[in-house]
Order: sequence, then structure tokens, then C-alpha cells
Amino acid sequence: MRLSNKVALITGASSGIGKESSLLFAKEGAKIAVVDINKTEGQKVVEEIKSIKGEAIYINADVSKADDCRSMIEKTENQFGKLSVLFNNAGIMDSRDDDSQITEEDVWDLTMAINLKGVFLGCKYGIAAMRRNGGGSIINTASFVGLMGAATPQVAYTASKGGVIALTRELSVIHARENIRVNALCPGPLRTELLMKFLDTEAKKNKRLIHIPMGRFGEAKEMAQAALFLASDESSYTTGTEFVVDGGITSAYVTPE
Repeated sequence: MRLSNKVALITGASSGIGKESSLLFAKEGAKIAVVDINKTEGQKVVEEIKSIKGEAIYINADVSKADDCRSMIEKTENQFGKLSVLFNNAGIMDSRDDDSQITEEDVWDLTMAINLKGVFLGCKYGIAAMRRNGGGSIINTASFVGLMGAATPQVAYTASKGGVIALTRELSVIHARENIRVNALCPGPLRTELLMKFLDTEAKKNKRLIHIPMGRFGEAKEMAQAALFLASDESSYTTGTEFVVDGGITSAYVTPE
């Protein structure tokens, strides 16, 4: 198995990419810390992992809070003895997020607190654990919009994901010789609850789909497969990347006339 003897902490693990990655990583031999603010759904993921003979615990944490992030790392180490993989995946896409004239300050602040500060705090405490482990792999969920911008305005989300990419690059350089790899996973548009709530009309969906050469939204399971590569030793020479899995959108991203 590709993650034998590894311990993975995954935030935003009760749904979407986080859930699919938790299940896949467990199937590949990792022990999983399922981290989310949704206790009911998080516990369901733990039970699914146990049903396939995997090992997992649920940890309730708000990634925008330093104490919660410190605690999630401590609980993972206390339960499993180490931290090998940190997948900073938790994020929001607020339906009120729009262009700079419409988006309110509270939407901006909340988006930054979870999407960007949450990654910073995860790394702040996770890197210390990885030093104790002699290395590890950090995966930060960014987005293609952090590279290209979005056809449907969402300035706070786009800026937060651009920040994740920049943070990932810097951390990868700082910690490369400590055997700690840091990569940004940049999904294209996905058929997840998060995006479908934002693209809540057929017109909005079609405005996004028109840019995707494959002509469809991606699936959370496809992102989990990409994350598995970054988590595994197969990516041992991969750090500081924007790992783009987007159906071709960043290769053909133009505004239609």
C-alpha cells in the first residue's frame, strides 16, 4: 500500500475532497485524523474508515483558531505517535462573495480566516510535528482561480487561494532540507457541494463549463487521487509546486465574446 506506516491529518474531512481523501488514504494504509467542524459528518467518515478495517479518529477543530490547530496536531500525535502527512484542505466559498464593489468586508475576512489563515496555522503547528517525525508531506488545497482568476466574480476566494499558493512556495523553500515537502493542489471546477452552492443557476454553471476543455466538472475522487500522489513517497522529489488538476481549464482559459 502506498501510505503504509503513515499518519495523515486531513482538514475539511467530512465532505468533498477531504472525505474522499480520508477514505482513499485509509485504503492505502494511512492512519487518519479526520478534522472538521461538523461532528456528525466527521464521525460518519471515521465509521466508514473503520468499516474497511482502517484506523481513524475524529477531531473537532475550527482551522481559523490557533488553539484548535495546535490541539488537532497534539491529538493526532498523542493517538498515533507522529504526523507524516498534513492535508490543509478546509475551505469555504461564500455565496455572498462577488466583485470588489459588492463583496462585504465580513465576507472577505471570514474567507481569509479559513482559507488562508487556516493553512498558515496548520503549517505553523504541523511543521513542528513533522520535524519531530524527521520529515513529511504537506498538501495545501488552493485552486486554479489562484493562478488564472475566475469567470464568475469571487474576489475573496480567489485572493485567498492565491495566498495559499504563495505561502506554499515559501514554506517549500524554507523547509526543503528538513525533508518536509509542501505542495499546493490546484483543482479545477468540481462537482462538489461547495461549488454547486456557489454556481447556483444553470447560467453560472455554463459560464464555468464553457472554459473547461473536457466539458465537465471534476469529481472529488479525482482530487483525492492527486493528493495521494503528493502524500506518498512517489512524489519524494516534488515540492513547491502548483499541482494543477483542472480538466485543461488553465491551458485554455479565455473569456468568451
